Amino acid sequence: MAFSFNGREEPPVIRASPGEDIRLSYVNQMSADSKERCISVPCTNMTNLHFHGLHVSPDAPQDDVLSMMAMPGQTLHYVVNIPLDQPPGLYWYHTHPHGESYQQGLDGMSGAIVIDGIERYVPELQHMRERILVLRDQIIGKDDPASPELMRRVELSNNSCSTSTDTPERMFTVNGLVRPQIAIAAGERQFWRVVNASTQAFMTLQLQFTAGVQQLEIVGLDGIPLQTPLYTNQITLAPAERVEFITPGLPTNQEGQFVSNGYDSGPVGNPNPPQELMKLFGTDNPKLKVKAAPTPTKPPSDHPRFAGLLNSPPVTQRGLYFSEQTVGSNGPTQYFMTVNGQKPHVFKMDEPPAIVTNVGAIEDWTIENHSGEAHDFHIHQVHFLLMAINGVPVTNPELYDSFPIPNWSGSGPYPSITVRMDFSDPGIAGTFVFHCHILDHEDGGMMAKIQVNP
Repeated sequence: MAFSFNGREEPPVIRASPGEDIRLSYVNQMSADSKERCISVPCTNMTNLHFHGLHVSPDAPQDDVLSMMAMPGQTLHYVVNIPLDQPPGLYWYHTHPHGESYQQGLDGMSGAIVIDGIERYVPELQHMRERILVLRDQIIGKDDPASPELMRRVELSNNSCSTSTDTPERMFTVNGLVRPQIAIAAGERQFWRVVNASTQAFMTLQLQFTAGVQQLEIVGLDGIPLQTPLYTNQITLAPAERVEFITPGLPTNQEGQFVSNGYDSGPVGNPNPPQELMKLFGTDNPKLKVKAAPTPTKPPSDHPRFAGLLNSPPVTQRGLYFSEQTVGSNGPTQYFMTVNGQKPHVFKMDEPPAIVTNVGAIEDWTIENHSGEAHDFHIHQVHFLLMAINGVPVTNPELYDSFPIPNWSGSGPYPSITVRMDFSDPGIAGTFVFHCHILDHEDGGMMAKIQVNP
């Protein structure tokens, strides 16, 4: 399975501005007789699209993952109305058929969306070369004779840095390529926009030059421009998260590496070993010089979305948690997303909403992890303000649409995040979902519905 556009099997980057529409026809040309397996049963090759992070309607023909579905031979017509106050930044699109999302994600059915205009917030970006990096995971075939060479190229070790006892079986690709080699003009600072489009991998990203580890200037997280840049030499990126940052200049004749240093997702989690993502080379080639971009325009909205959310008192407090259990001694694992003490159960598409609220509501949710592996909370249609981690208030709250929760050790308090939800936009009224963005967990039932009444 793969995306095809204009005759090429290469997911296009969709670019749009606030106030514009994304209009596309999504044709399902996959076989009606699939040889792949989804959640231990043959895939049906049903499919649809989710416009991840956009604050758009959950109703057809927009970001509807519940009722819009194309079987092989069918076509879906999307008209996605981007609001004028949609923050400019990096978003993405991917398939979202419940029960088959993992396999289609692994096959690379995802791509980047750029909402233009971040230069209005960070003017220096208009003079920088932009690189959009879509990071995906690829399984290394145990019986594939090319696998040892692939592992050597990305410096992937059989020894995981995780407490997981599983053997590493997958590596990362960058825009579909294994460890691409990039030439950069000597001393050139660049603007990198990175999405973790992997199905289950957590990454700790780092830029290393011959002279040592480099500091990165983060200007955007999950599509939201930061009011004040963050400076760091390592970025943790859970599945579905995005980061936008400025790189330092690479000196002439020096080499660099863009790497993931691995991540410990817990004793029953997936191994996330270190590996090299890209190789960088400094060059004096004049063809790589960047021309200045046009002067940034005035922001289309004088009222930024989510402004004042930090000081808006919540009308409701909710408690949620991730949990899982194995059926029998060697049976499949069941995944649960439980709300307000309801009985844990595996999500079904025809079940009623677990949460019902109204347009205008401000709510605080505390999401706990009751399992021995990390999970990754995501909600459609809105961003949330991260208020606390493990009950400790965050010093400088930022907006996200996905955020990881580490594994529970088996004793002591459950790891948790507390987030502030803003359902004040009437444009997002309808029924949509929240779930773990580790896609085999989502397919396995770690999802629930929310209904926002007008």
